[in-house]
Formats: sequence, C-alpha cells, structure tokens
Amino acid sequence: MKKFTIWIVGLIMAVCCVALLFLQLSYIETMVKMRKDHFEEGVRRSLHSVAYNLEINEMRKYLSDELQRDIDFGRLLDEKMLYRQQAVVGKAGDFYTFFEFRLIDNKPSAVADVGRKFGDQRDMSVQGVNKLSQDIIKMKYRYQRNLFDRVIYDIIMNAGGKPLKTRIDVDALYKNLKSEFASNGIVLPFQFGVVDHSGEVLFRSEGFEGSESGQVYREALFANDVFNRFSTLEVSFPSSYLNNYIYASVKFMIPSLLFTLVMLITFVITLYMAIRHKKITEMKNDFINNMTHEFKTPISTISLAAQMLQDQSVAKSPEMFSKLSGVITSETKRMRFQVDKVLQMSMFDDKDNAALKMKELDGNELVLGIANTFAVKVEQNGGCIELELDASDPFIYVDEMHFTNVIFNLMDNAMKYKRPDVPLNLAVRTWNAGGKFMLSIKDNGVGIKKEHLKKIFDRFYRVNTGNVHDVKGFGLGLAYVKQIVLAHKGSIRAESEPGVGTTFVIVLPLK
Repeated sequence: MKKFTIWIVGLIMAVCCVALLFLQLSYIETMVKMRKDHFEEGVRRSLHSVAYNLEINEMRKYLSDELQRDIDFGRLLDEKMLYRQQAVVGKAGDFYTFFEFRLIDNKPSAVADVGRKFGDQRDMSVQGVNKLSQDIIKMKYRYQRNLFDRVIYDIIMNAGGKPLKTRIDVDALYKNLKSEFASNGIVLPFQFGVVDHSGEVLFRSEGFEGSESGQVYREALFANDVFNRFSTLEVSFPSSYLNNYIYASVKFMIPSLLFTLVMLITFVITLYMAIRHKKITEMKNDFINNMTHEFKTPISTISLAAQMLQDQSVAKSPEMFSKLSGVITSETKRMRFQVDKVLQMSMFDDKDNAALKMKELDGNELVLGIANTFAVKVEQNGGCIELELDASDPFIYVDEMHFTNVIFNLMDNAMKYKRPDVPLNLAVRTWNAGGKFMLSIKDNGVGIKKEHLKKIFDRFYRVNTGNVHDVKGFGLGLAYVKQIVLAHKGSIRAESEPGVGTTFVIVLPLK
C-alpha cells in the first residue's frame, strides 16, 4: 500500500472517530444542560409553592383567630337556630328575627341595610318562610365575606409589621420544603436558611453556609405584604449529591465514550505503526539495494582476479600474480569493513553485549591523529583540514577503537556529501564548555534540509539525492555514531543549511 493511500485512509478514519466523539460529547453536554434546567425549574417551583403555602397558612391562622372571637356567632350556625323564628325588639322598637338581630348586633354596618324587619303582623305563610330562609342565607354569606375582608385587612395592615420569627414555624417549613421537592422529583439532602432584609440569618439548618456553600436558590417570603422588607428563603444542595443527580442521566454514555476514545487511540497507534513499518520497509529495501550494490563490485573484482590467476601465463608471472593477489586482498578488506559496520550495529542493539574497553585518552591527540590520517584523502581531492584544538582539559574516558570510528565516520560523511564544484574545507575544533569536552566537525558540503535533519541518525536512513546509489553506504554510519556517543554518556547534534554545509557537535563528559 502506498504511503499516500495510508494517509487518505487514516484521514478518513480520524475524521469519523473525531466526529463520533464530538457527537457523543455534544449529546452529553445537551443532556446535562437539560437535566440541570429541569432541576432548577423544579427547585423554583418548589420554593414558590413553599412561599405561597406560608401565606395561606398565615391567612388560616388569622381566620381561625377571628372565628374564635366570634364563637357566639358560631352557635347561631347550628341547624336549629337557622329555622327558629323569634321576634326580637330592637333599639328603635322594630321587630327582627333572632338571627337578624345577632348579625346586626355584631356587624351593623354590614347587614343593617339588608336586615329583615317585621311589624306587628308576621307573614307565616309558606312563601313567607321561604323568603325568610333566602334572606338568612344572604345575610350569612355577607357576614362570611365581611369576616374574610376583616381578616385580609388585618393581614395587610398588621402582619407585615410582626417579627419574622413569629410568622414562620421552622419545623413546618422544613417539612413543606421536603414535601415540595419530592413532588417535583428532587429527593436530595438540602440546607436552608431564612434571611431578613438586613442580611441576618434568622433560621439556619445544619450545614447551611449561604453563598459559601455553592449555588444558592432564593425565593422572596411574604412578597405581597404592604410593608414588605424583602425577606428571603435560601436553599442550597451539597455539590456531591447535586452532581450525582445531574450526571446520573448521562452515566450510561461513559462506557460508549471510553470505547470511542480507546478506538481512536488504537487507530492512531495503528496508523503510526503502519507508517513507521512502511518507512522501515523502505529503508530496509534501500539498505538491501545499497548492500547489493556495495558488494557487487568487489565480488566481481575478486571473481575476475581469481579467473585470471587460473591462467597459466599469469601464474608464471610473479608481478601479475602479486598484483592480482593485492586486488583480491584489498577488495576482501573492503567487504569485511562493510560487514563490520552491520555487525557493529547489531552488537549495539543488545546493550548488554556492547562491551566497551574504556580508558583515559587525550582528546586533542586522538583527534589530531585521525585528522592527519584523513588529511591525505582530503588533499588528494583538492580539499584541506583546519584544526583548532583549544580544549584546555582534553582528557576523556572512551573506547579508543569505537570513538576513532566515530570521528572517522563523520569525516568520511563530509567527503561523501561534498559539493562537486567546491573543494572540501573540513574544520575540526575542540574546546571545553560547562565541564564537558566539546568536539565539532564542520564541512562546506551540500548541507541537509530541515525535514531530513532529525532523521539522519535513524538506522538505514539516507538522504535522497535522486539516485540511491550515487553515495555509497548502508545508512548505518550516523546511526552507529549516535549509538557510540550515547554509550559514552555523551550527546551529538547536527546543524545544517542546504548549500552551505553541516556541523556535527559531540559533547562528552570529562574524566
């Protein structure tokens, strides 16, 4: 599968997973909002009902007190009294029924205009009796209305001025709150308090802390008082219980959400592994191709030399025999060198087997020796090496063979990637910084693009120059360099600019 196809499939799957996750989160958010709105609406309804019930109960109390004061009139409501007709002489000498007289005596202003008067002669006919009964009912109604009017007047004028503590029964208030919450589907622990106009908490349940306890729901008490001073009923719910109540409706979505997240993470990992596998496969194929190319020439040379040695005329010529033997030896060494690179990398895969023979060395002298050896190769190609061995404390603890290979590989890498039209200028410098031994190898070669710079230390990775075989190697040199430096508890970094050159900086601890 092509890399482009992998990316397309991955993009589609990623969009689908993200969209599914977004829809689930949106659904959860909507459900939580609806649940919260429903809860708040239920609380508001409950508090409004409680405040209304307080006013109703207060009216009933006033009415009961008023009826108690008119207990004598209550006796007249007995069924026997309603139908007993008895002439009573009023102050003006007029005649009334006994019930009329009681009404007038108690509430003259309310019933005097409708009282039924009787003269010397009473109408005792059936029609007269019915008419009397209707008048009595009217008078009863008007008395009851007058009684309510008086109660309401007393509430309006007097109740608002009474202390709030005398108007509220805390136990009854708590029971009413609990009942109203339950009727609205809210069965949660709660705290409440009654606050007067000055902010003083007159009544407080256990645990109530006002605004400090979190969200507080408020309702005005006795809002219809003429002299209302804005007392309030405040209710709060413990956050833990409230959150459980609100999120209870979306708990079933948690497994689905987790499953989607796991699926998304698994897909990302799978996509990463697929791309990485594709990359490794490409690098391995490149490695195999280059290895084949690298081995093909020496094998062909060795094979040709061996065939020539089989010629009797060549065998009889010592000079030719020696020359062919030298070619075979040289090409054999070249193949062995390439094989050693592969073996070295495989050895450092297993860190337990990567035994280094560490010893104290003068870093300046080690670099100088390698540079002098490599200078011959550089000068043959018209280049030069500049040395600045400025490390005042050059002693390092390294494996001489492997660290020599590190420096040699970096210099050889500069030779491979030099610009064809510009002679190689190789600058090698040592210095001390931060208690460390610093080594830099700078060239003026083709440079490395930024997208390749972080990958050059990867195994089998080779910068594509258009022809995979234009530069010899397996893509193992820099990977080997990094492994060795890390094994020495050091670090290495690369700085490069295309068309200008590349600089490798090695940092090693001092002995």
